[in-house]
Amino acid sequence: MRVIPSILGAAVTIGLIILLNMQLPVAGSKTPRLGSFLCPQTGFWQNAESANTLYVVQLKSDKLKGKVEVYLDDRLVPHVYADNESDAYFAQGYLHAKFRLWQMEFQTYYASGRLSEILGPKSGENDIVKVDQHFRRLGMVYAAERSLTEMENDKTTKEALDAYTAGVNNYIDQLDASEIPIEYKLLDYKPEHWTNLKTALFVKYMAYDLAGREEDFERTNARSVFTGTEYEKLYPYGQDLMQPIIPKNAVMYEPDERLPVPAIADSLYFTFKPGPVVDSTAMALADSTLPAVDSTKIAATPAAKPTKPAAKPAKAGAVKPAVPKPDKDNGSNNWALAGNRTQSGRPILCNDPHLGLNLPAIWYEMQISTPAYNAYGVSFPGAPYIVIGFNDSCAFGFTNAERDVKDYYEIQFKDSTMREYWYNNTWRSTSFRDEVIKIKGGGQRVEHIAMTIWGPVMYDASYPDPLNSGKAYACKWMAHEPSNELKTFSLLDRAKGYIDYLDALSYFKCPGQNMIFAAKSGDIAIRQQGMFPAKWRRQGDFVMPGTDSSFGWQGDVAIEENLTMYNPGRGYVSSANQYPYDTTYPYYQGGTFELFRGLTIDRYLAGMENATVVDMQKMQTDNYNTFAEIARPVLLKYLDESMLNADERKYVDLFKNWNLRSDAQEKAPTVLQLWWDSLTVCIFRDELSQSGKPLPMPEKATLIEALARDPNYQFIDDIYTPEKETIQQIVLKAYRMAIPAMRKQEQDDRLEWGAYKDGGVRHLLKQAAFSRLHIKSGGGENIINANKGFHGPSWRMIVELTDEINAYGVYPGGQNGNPGSKYYDMFIDSWAAGRYYKIEIASRLDMAKHKGLTGKLTFEKKS
Repeated sequence: MRVIPSILGAAVTIGLIILLNMQLPVAGSKTPRLGSFLCPQTGFWQNAESANTLYVVQLKSDKLKGKVEVYLDDRLVPHVYADNESDAYFAQGYLHAKFRLWQMEFQTYYASGRLSEILGPKSGENDIVKVDQHFRRLGMVYAAERSLTEMENDKTTKEALDAYTAGVNNYIDQLDASEIPIEYKLLDYKPEHWTNLKTALFVKYMAYDLAGREEDFERTNARSVFTGTEYEKLYPYGQDLMQPIIPKNAVMYEPDERLPVPAIADSLYFTFKPGPVVDSTAMALADSTLPAVDSTKIAATPAAKPTKPAAKPAKAGAVKPAVPKPDKDNGSNNWALAGNRTQSGRPILCNDPHLGLNLPAIWYEMQISTPAYNAYGVSFPGAPYIVIGFNDSCAFGFTNAERDVKDYYEIQFKDSTMREYWYNNTWRSTSFRDEVIKIKGGGQRVEHIAMTIWGPVMYDASYPDPLNSGKAYACKWMAHEPSNELKTFSLLDRAKGYIDYLDALSYFKCPGQNMIFAAKSGDIAIRQQGMFPAKWRRQGDFVMPGTDSSFGWQGDVAIEENLTMYNPGRGYVSSANQYPYDTTYPYYQGGTFELFRGLTIDRYLAGMENATVVDMQKMQTDNYNTFAEIARPVLLKYLDESMLNADERKYVDLFKNWNLRSDAQEKAPTVLQLWWDSLTVCIFRDELSQSGKPLPMPEKATLIEALARDPNYQFIDDIYTPEKETIQQIVLKAYRMAIPAMRKQEQDDRLEWGAYKDGGVRHLLKQAAFSRLHIKSGGGENIINANKGFHGPSWRMIVELTDEINAYGVYPGGQNGNPGSKYYDMFIDSWAAGRYYKIEIASRLDMAKHKGLTGKLTFEKKS
């Protein structure tokens, strides 16, 4: 009888072993292998850290040339003291890996189209294979390979990359199974060796995030819906209110210096809906253009007739993109005040880049000290150098240029083999890249990508374009060109003055950036730097014919035509993702540009005297809403309040009595947001619903300037109704449509802006347990404190260039990427409250005496 229990026990044991080594399906995903994940010795339990953990490391390596000492301060910020630069980057790579390994590797998996290897074909509702296809076909790996060759052809950059990679791999090689970051355990895979190509991929991922947004297909579709005149009104070039980075009229060129439009453009490119003839070479420089709003909220319908139909057409769908476009608000603020505007008599430089708010955070704070330079700031886990920061002599920062440097060309292949395509009246041979997408659980997909003179063919029969046209389109993107942006950071870290700053900028190609500078000498400067294609007006707005070289980029804008503002008489320089120049600039500045933050910043700086660091902290976290200041009188002018009952009027009263600050406790910002969204739909839905394909939404600035200027604005009338609506009717209708949403927010105790806006800092895998959610804070879109949802100021830095530099900074995250560490999200509460940490370039002796040290790491050459 004992045999049966033994057999049953063995069966249960074997079953448990099999079960605990399986990945079980849960909600469209899979669990980790539970046996490994729950193992007391190596499972997730081991990722919990004591609050009093001291990080002590002593290692020797034959990859080192000398000695490095690293002191971790009370916030776990490393202060690296190296005998030479190469060893400093070895230490930086080791530190990035020790505290951010999973993050830095996951981002390169994403950029290189390898997520299927670790997530499988599906993750929840997301088709991961399609995500990988998107990045493979966009040419991310191709771009990284080309730029890596450029980087490694530069001796100093290659030495830095090799040392950095060696440092990362030194950490990986000694990593115990129990110490592997928890995300690897959740996804059931292990880290692989770092390579220089992975760093290049990360650089290209930043180029994608900051210079990968465009609306070529949406705007191409707009040509079939609107006449040329209507298009110019909906998507104008320039703004009445615009204050460019280089002030208006500072750039004076004769009109005949503009690039000529190809003679065949009218028949092959400017093919708008028939209407009044529009001379494409002499279109008036119209009023405004800003980043396009997602048009998915607008009902898409079959094409409308010129006459008003009796009923609204039914909705129609378009191809859903595999990957959402980069956020249109990926941008930043920066400014520098000259010493004659500050209390100390020295320049103050400020910078806050606006990016996705992730955990682990995008930035890693640190100091690097070598015999060649001494720099402090934030770095990118995955790449060497300090990216935004300061050294003993100067400070530097960046905002996004917003220029359109990615265009699509329609390719005419000879046949389905795609071996030849028509170009300049001849058949031209195609080359191919075969990229293999490996899929977790078995299987693979090969992307057979045709390569043309324009670049990789992103869309073809096997991967349809966003309009589902069935045609082939090649992508020409400045990020495909070989470049060495790392050289810029290397030179800025050691810059002593203005000439060094100019030299550093010359290596930066993509993504284009507004690079700000200030020095102890008193110099301040700003320049929009990048390799920008020389374009004629409206070139790149639409998909272009790929059969004729006439539609190619007319070379690159010469570096001297990227104009610099240096020690201006007004006493400050600034940028907030607005137009770099006014529209007299001879090259087309296609792209999506912000208006209102720049207006607010310019107003504050123009009136500032005896400014202090405290003034800059208040300004950098300021919630004043300039858009609301402009919009409120317009909306109230056209709203007939006599038509409202008492219950409807109470929200208007909130709006009328508002202090125009989008602080967390204010309710009027929510009223404005809901009313404005409703008004936008009421005015534009009819026009944008004339096509079953996506169209770009006109911008806030476009609409508010039009309403302020013209009560008979053409698009107020609803083309689907027999009567002609007035602006008064539409404003009232929009307000009443928004009232149910206002009531619902009030009932749910979410009418206050902080609760309505919501937001937080989200883990890269969108794991709620690893995220900080529902952070109630002020700010928002078009506001200096540009905090919206899971997006906003990713690093706030203020540097006063006194003899002993007076600097402050904070970011929404923490130094340690391990959710089990107290340093994981340590800074978020300070960041949300608008508080800063004092940051400084400390000497080795001072750090050795620091009472709050959390660790020390020593790296030495192996004898």
